[in-house]
Amino acid sequence: MDIIAKELGHLDCMALGEVMLRLDPGVDRIRKTEQFRVWEGGGEYNVVQGLSNCFGHKVGMITALVDNEIGHLIASLIQRAGVRTDWIEWKEHDGIGQSVRNGLYFMERGFGERGAKAVMDRGHTPISQMKVTDIDWGALFEKAKPRWFHVGGVMAALSETSPDVAAAAMIAAKKQGATVSYDLNYRASLWKNRGGREAANECNTRLIQYADVLFGIESLSRPIDSLDKDAFSEALYSMKARFSNVQLFVTTMRIVKDASHNDWGGLCLHNNEIYQSRDYTDLPIFDRVGGGDAFAAGLISGLLNGESMQTSIDLAAAHGALVMSTAGDNSMSSKEEVYAYASGGGAAANR
Repeated sequence: MDIIAKELGHLDCMALGEVMLRLDPGVDRIRKTEQFRVWEGGGEYNVVQGLSNCFGHKVGMITALVDNEIGHLIASLIQRAGVRTDWIEWKEHDGIGQSVRNGLYFMERGFGERGAKAVMDRGHTPISQMKVTDIDWGALFEKAKPRWFHVGGVMAALSETSPDVAAAAMIAAKKQGATVSYDLNYRASLWKNRGGREAANECNTRLIQYADVLFGIESLSRPIDSLDKDAFSEALYSMKARFSNVQLFVTTMRIVKDASHNDWGGLCLHNNEIYQSRDYTDLPIFDRVGGGDAFAAGLISGLLNGESMQTSIDLAAAHGALVMSTAGDNSMSSKEEVYAYASGGGAAANR
């Protein structure tokens, strides 16, 4: 991977996407709880949060928030993670949230046979209303000069104008020399009234042409119930045949046994060679939200630091596994923990 060298004052990575407030009932059900704990979260944001909070990279977030108490709570949580907020577009509050409002989502983790459940409350958010002309993308990336730029299918699914915004950002970032990654993240709730997965695939096909690195696969050619390297490899080669501009194809391998146990791992295809992480079989899951984003952060961090492709995919899988061992979307692990776990370290007490 040809990643531009780090220069003083420049960012390692920037992301574009929606940042919402997550309300978590803990061990309770949403419909019965009397209290919620809050975190910030969002598909693209979780990647730069992990890059900053775990791996120590300098990162920034491009998003939009309503200028009220909830918006400033979200911004303060972003800042707490070490993510720069210089590029937040602030929108005036209309008093009741009729025209624009900050996004919320309620998330219960699930346990055993009871799956995780999310209730989205993200209509009329400012980032979904963003248009290409709201930001001078060339000037933004010329000043920030990030080494890497990340966006994905969540941002692209927010509204009819969101794919144009994502495309403009990807083109401008690439022009400034950044490596551009795109995550195929599919959210059924966002596409429910806009054509479903077929429309999402069409949108992704358009945006992938601007990407250097692609996270995810559209589908497997056959049903599987185990970490079948051949099936996932076949899917990656199929994507490579369609998108010749992409340099690196990456995917998680996840087999959901129940809400509390997954088989987990990662795979990537670069220069016609497959690299596979170690397999994590019967991985205990505390909170699965953010695992895929943490996976992306681990791989990006490895490549930004000049690690080999094998080490980078190992870091990706290890970071994703560790994030699913804690509550919330966010990475709470240290760089040292991730490297140790990627090298085969276990769960013995560290005294």
